[in-house]
Parts: sequence; structure tokens; C-alpha cells
Amino acid sequence: MKAERANRVFVVYLVLTDMVMAALAFGLAYALRTALPFPEPAQGMRPFGEYVPMLLIHVFSILVVCLSFRLYTLRRSSRVDEFYAIVGATIVGTLMGVALASLMLRDFVVGRDYSRVMVGYAWFLSMLLMMVGRLFNGWLRQYLIRQGWGRRRMLIVGTGDIARMILQKIMWTPELGYDVVGVVSFHETDQTMLLEVPVVGTADNLGQIIDAQQADEVVIALPEETSHHDILWLISECERGRVTIRVYPDLFQIMAGPVSIGEMGGIPILTVRDIALTGWRRSAKRLMDIVGAAVGLVVLSPLMILTAIIIKLESPGPVFFVQERMGLDAKPFPILKFRSMRADAEKHGTWTAENDPRRTKIGALLRKTNIDEFPQFINILLGDMSLVGPRPEQPYYVEQFRRSIPRYMDRHREKAGLTGWAQVNGYRQDTSIIERTKYDLWYIENWSLLLDVKIIIRTILQFFHSPNAY
Repeated sequence: MKAERANRVFVVYLVLTDMVMAALAFGLAYALRTALPFPEPAQGMRPFGEYVPMLLIHVFSILVVCLSFRLYTLRRSSRVDEFYAIVGATIVGTLMGVALASLMLRDFVVGRDYSRVMVGYAWFLSMLLMMVGRLFNGWLRQYLIRQGWGRRRMLIVGTGDIARMILQKIMWTPELGYDVVGVVSFHETDQTMLLEVPVVGTADNLGQIIDAQQADEVVIALPEETSHHDILWLISECERGRVTIRVYPDLFQIMAGPVSIGEMGGIPILTVRDIALTGWRRSAKRLMDIVGAAVGLVVLSPLMILTAIIIKLESPGPVFFVQERMGLDAKPFPILKFRSMRADAEKHGTWTAENDPRRTKIGALLRKTNIDEFPQFINILLGDMSLVGPRPEQPYYVEQFRRSIPRYMDRHREKAGLTGWAQVNGYRQDTSIIERTKYDLWYIENWSLLLDVKIIIRTILQFFHSPNAY
């Protein structure tokens, strides 16, 4: 099925799902109010049939508010973002429904004298059931996309590391709904394939290639040194056809994301970055760290004790592995981990590789499931680390990376994290340091408590299947 038609079908299913869930929530709210004497026994409740107009207004109001909240655009947002949007939409929709019912049904008893507790139930159940319905709808949509529904044909412009990274991501996550039909080289090249995808031509013929391949989207994935003039020329070539154009951002574009305009002695100044956490933001993040680390240690203590016993029984050496890492303001601190390698592992190198022969048997499992990182809750309580932030590196590697990677040291403007934005997106272990740094800088520039919550939730969901964990 064509992508546009499939998207229309998906939107209709989503609207119907929300409609059914909101109506079901209202019905359950009525049943709960009549069955439960909380906070006091219900009085003056009319037969359910008299509440049907109010039900219709409730459903209509929620659908209208969801539409205004852009909850029917099928954009790829996280479940946490969607949950917050649904909470807001159901609050506004429920209040709007009550207001409309009071105006439109004022000649009826239910319009003048309705149960406020039932309205509260209707809001809470609408929020809960709509989220459940959207989870089911999302799973169904991903299944249909894997079966070929609404898949979009994509061209990637570029044959370098960035193009390879994007292509790998698309191949590893088929639920994104993309079929890469070809790779376009920016310059003449002898290369004929990129990860089993054919190179179908050069950028000089991009317009004709788009038509020939019937592409729906074009991703421009060129190195950072590519001039903006060349990027604009490629975009103009793409605009000849009806395709969606996406450009992979360079480091400056990431850095310049949150820009504010101010003044300095009357002179207008453009603030490109103001990234250090100060005031209430620093205090709020520290409070979340203390609470999260304390809860983590209490809840996980039985597993941590068992892990320590197994490590001690399996191989000689200490339970904990202690290593110097660089944290806030590039100050060193001792990081704690469960030992997952032989006691003499550092004599044979310090950088970890896939299928590293230095791992112990239990160590392979610990690293795969990230259990080896649990002792870092102690680092967090001590104030050396945070729950979320850029992962800390050894001083030796920091000294190397700072010389070759622009703005690498800006990672140290915040505390190192137990998990991070780069890690939940698969950038860990032996992956590109440059790309990892971009994700870390984006996190620092766009920090919020909600973003930290999202990262923590994604980390928990990836506990047994973390990308590039070895």
C-alpha cells in the first residue's frame, strides 16, 4: 500500500481508537461512580441513557483537543512525550466537555447537576485507556509496516561514514518504515555498493534519480566539511520532485540549536550556548540523582549481593573494578564497576572490544545486561556522577579526543552519567566517538528533567537488549 494512503488509514484507526477509549472511559466512570461510595455515596445519579449526550460531548471535546495538540500527525515521538501530551489533552478536553455540556444541556438535569467525581473518573480513565489504546495501535502499525504497509522509498546522498551510520540504523529498525532504494554519491566514485545497497548515480543527476527510483524521501548525509552552498544546491535538486528532504546536521547546527537574543550594554548579542546548569535546575537534577540512586541501591541490593558472590566464586581478584575517569570540569574520580574481566585485564589494553577474550563467563552476562554498572549508584550518591549525562572516559583517551574532536571538552561541563542520550541511541563501546560527542552535546544543550526521565525509561526498557553492549 502507498505510504500516503497507509498513513491516512493509520490516522483513521488512531482516531477511532481514541474515540472508543474515551467513550469506554466515560461508561466506566459512570459504573464506578454508581458502584463505589467514594469519597461519599452517589446521590441523584440518573439512568445511563440520560448521560449519552454528555458522553458524546466528552468524546468530541477530547478528539478536538487531541487534534489541536497534533496527536494525529503520526510523528515519531517517544512514548514519554506522547504520554505527557495525552495527559494535557485529556485534562483540557474533559474541562472543555464539562463547559460545553453545561451550555448545551442546561435544559436537562444531567447538564445542571452532574457528578464531579464521575467527571474526575472520566478524565483519569480517558488518559489511561487512550494510552493503552495507542500502545496497541502503535504495535499494530509497526507490525503492518514490517509486512509492507506504508513503507517509504528512500535515497541517501553520500557514501561516507555518516551515510553508512544512517543506513545501518534503517536496516536495524525496519519498523521505521523505510526501504533504501539506492545511495547517491556526491562525487564520481568507483564504489558500487554501500552495505548491500547499490550506488545508483551521482548528485549531478539527483533529480532524474529521484524520478527513476520513485523516491519518497531523500536524506542528505554528507561530511561536516561539505559547504552550505553544496547542501543548498542538493536541496534545490530535490525540490524538483515531491519528496521529503532531510539533512543530517553538522556539529555547528547541533551546537546552535537553542539560540537566544539578548544585549550587552545596549549591543544586541546572540547567545549560541548557555549550557551549564545553575540555580534550581542544578538542585532539581541533584535531588533526582540522590532519590534515584538511593532507590536503585535499595531495590537492586539483593541482585548486587548475588552478583558479588558469583564474581568472587568464579575467578580470583576483587569484586569491584576501580578506574580513574574524567568527570565534571575534567576532574578525575574513581569509577566503580563490578569486575567483568580477569584481574590482569588492563595489562593487555584498556579499550573494550566485542567478544573481548579478557571477559570472564559471568562478566559477559554482566556487560550485556549492564549489571556491571550498578555500583555507580554509589558514585552518584557521592556526587561524582549523575543518573544521566555523558559517559566518562579515561584521562588518557580524553587527552587524545580533545585534540581531534571539536568541543569534546564541553562534555565535561556537566557531571558524567550512569546512562546518557548517546547510550540509549546505541552509541557506546567501540562506536564513533565523534557521533557520540554530538549526541552528548545535544543532550547538554537541550537538558530538561523530562529529557532525563525519558532517557532513564529508555535505559530500563533496553536492560536486556542494549545496542552495542558487550
